[in-house]
Amino acid sequence: MAFYFVSTFANAQTPTKQRPYGYRGLKIFTSLKLRFQDFQRWKVQYRELLGKAEIECPPPDKPKEVKRERIKRSKARNLLERLINYEEDVLRFMTNTWVPFTNNAAENSIRMTKVQQKISGCFRSTKGAEIFCRVRGYLSTCRKQGLSATQAMTLVFE
Repeated sequence: MAFYFVSTFANAQTPTKQRPYGYRGLKIFTSLKLRFQDFQRWKVQYRELLGKAEIECPPPDKPKEVKRERIKRSKARNLLERLINYEEDVLRFMTNTWVPFTNNAAENSIRMTKVQQKISGCFRSTKGAEIFCRVRGYLSTCRKQGLSATQAMTLVFE
């Protein structure tokens, strides 16, 4: 039912013949929404894997002498503890269709800023950085709505 609604909504053409914002992600995640039983099965499997990881990477031993500082842990142990403590957040993409599986979109959004910094070394002023970010944000939004960069810049000057 939800997938039918999204397909119908996405196929309705707007006057500029562009698809609605976030169309691709919405269609994919709505079609992949899990049933409750499937989600429970995956959750059990996730916990089993964390149990095996707990055996492979046990917590560090308590020091013989009492110190006020935290016990040092390995990077693998820190990751394991975060996966255990934030299980609900890690698995949220399975229950909430608006949450993407990865954060690639966020990383790709800041990529051009880092490339610009590598090429020129830095922004010469704060104002220049603000202008660059404003233009990149506008182009990113237009691309998500189905417009090319050329069309987007043409719309600015019309």
